[in-house]
Amino acid sequence: MAGIPASELDDETLTREMDHLHETRGRTVRDGSEDALEAHTRRMLELESEWVRRFPDAAAPDPARTRAGSRSSAGQDPSPTGGAA
Repeated sequence: MAGIPASELDDETLTREMDHLHETRGRTVRDGSEDALEAHTRRMLELESEWVRRFPDAAAPDPARTRAGSRSSAGQDPSPTGGAA
């Protein structure tokens, strides 16, 4: 499952390959051999790392999905200490 090195894929193919790996992840975890799972994990990490390197802004978390964003939307103090001294 080595495939073409992630750094050599064009942007569209990199994204498509990463999406496909995520689609097959559950099946690999449930039904794959230990070797298949290790190979899948290595490839997934390679593709994800390359995607984050190329698209750092797209990889940044949505502020609403962070702990501070969640606290803020709930009307709580978003600071890490929750306003405690």
